[in-house]
Amino acid sequence: MVKGLKKALKAYEDQFPGSSGALYRQNRADVRVRIIDERFAGMSRWRRHNQVWKFLADIVGDDIISEVSTLILLPPTELKSSFANLDFEVCLQLDNG
Repeated sequence: MVKGLKKALKAYEDQFPGSSGALYRQNRADVRVRIIDERFAGMSRWRRHNQVWKFLADIVGDDIISEVSTLILLPPTELKSSFANLDFEVCLQLDNG
């Protein structure tokens, strides 16, 4: 499942150059995904999520996408001000040891 999501993030990065995707598994029932993309600047959070959920689901299917508990979608300008991103960074570092 995680491999499928990594493949979907790679497809996103390929389709939208300059974007960056990352994920980690918090526990058996919790996969967290983050995409940093300049295209999100000025875009509502609802629109960001709508577009990315559809993009990912089209690649991996509903069964796998339903495992994602957190989807963080930010332009680079929002990285330092996002508490969700700060938490993601800490947990990603812990997950990677």
